[in-house]
Amino acid sequence: MARSNSRSLVHAFRVQILVTLLLGVLFPILVRLDFRFASAQTPFYLNMLAWTALAAFGGLLLYRRVLAVPGASPGYLILPTYTTSYLVVILVLFFFRLDYSRTILALSYFLLVSWMMFSVFVLRPKKMLQFLVVPGGRVERLKDIPNASWTYLKSPDQPLLSCDGVVVDLRIDLSDRWARFIADATLAGTPVFHVKEIEESLTGQVEIEHLSENNLGSLNPNEAYLEFKIIVDWLLAAISLILLLPVFLLVALAIKLDSPGEVMFRQSRQGYRQRPFRIFKFRTMMAAPSAPAAEEDETGSQVQKAEIDRAITRAGDNRITRVGRFLRRTRLDELPQILNILRGEMSWIGPRPEATVLSAWYDAELPFYSYRHIVRPGITGWAQVNQGHVADVNDVHKKLHYDFYYIKNFSFWLDVMIFFMTIKVILSGHGSK
Repeated sequence: MARSNSRSLVHAFRVQILVTLLLGVLFPILVRLDFRFASAQTPFYLNMLAWTALAAFGGLLLYRRVLAVPGASPGYLILPTYTTSYLVVILVLFFFRLDYSRTILALSYFLLVSWMMFSVFVLRPKKMLQFLVVPGGRVERLKDIPNASWTYLKSPDQPLLSCDGVVVDLRIDLSDRWARFIADATLAGTPVFHVKEIEESLTGQVEIEHLSENNLGSLNPNEAYLEFKIIVDWLLAAISLILLLPVFLLVALAIKLDSPGEVMFRQSRQGYRQRPFRIFKFRTMMAAPSAPAAEEDETGSQVQKAEIDRAITRAGDNRITRVGRFLRRTRLDELPQILNILRGEMSWIGPRPEATVLSAWYDAELPFYSYRHIVRPGITGWAQVNQGHVADVNDVHKKLHYDFYYIKNFSFWLDVMIFFMTIKVILSGHGSK
């Protein structure tokens, strides 16, 4: 990928390792010792050297690994990844009652985060990705993708300009001249991308066009990670339920004082492998009266439409209470779903479960909609952090592409990325209704 010299030098892995060692490990310890090198050989400071190196290099490796996830934002990931690494080290030191220097760890953290921020926001060139596009197939739709520049080639005899890659639809039959052009680009060290690969990477969405094509590669996500995730979900849910009990009580009291009705809202949702389950949420709307009995002259479609209207939450919905609006913006209304995780019905991260009546509607309107149920639904997910709450069929169609992207790239690192993005969404209130 073409980069300017400053970006190549500063962001090279070897340079980052060297900066981490000097700025994040050695310098804080020497400052604490007033640069008396002989004192650094004591057991305490040798131990601090090891623990500081573990926190510093752990932050660097975590940052680079999550950054490899398509759609990752370099500037946004610095703070959460390094904070996570240093917190883990501090918790280990605290748990085993080991002596440590808060000054050294704090200075190391501050220097590394400051340097990474400076290297990304100041030294990183502000430029759009530049791609050369081989004509033919589905490449015309690339024009609709922002944040990238697309130069459409007219002849294979054109010189190979400096760019971030060559994009081609590899499913079409290419002429010998175009095939030679692509081979020359590869030999010159220029990345060559299939059009679908670059679309998914830049948009964070995956489309399924034909079942026989099986764009997701496998109808079953990684089984080993599925099992691992169930165990981690359950353990985190059990711990969170104990720690968050005071929050549960305060929210329940606020709901009771704000409006009449039950504290909990229960609704039938479509879950893992299309099994319906009862989801738990804090009530954020005025208690709904019982649905009126259907009139004799009402058709089944009219009754279904009324049920769909009741299930959809629209922007500015006047049914939402004052406390409910705050709970929705901060996502605190989702906390009771910890109970659904403990019951094995949900995960912390996954496609958002829809009301059964809405799921049936979307399934009838959108091809392959039911495929999103191949993994457990989540409290947060890739579609939620990118798109927010949607209900219209067209918006749900786009949301479905986000869900397919999550399933195709189902992994621990994508879940870490979504976790960090969820924190940002909670703080900003993005996508709430």
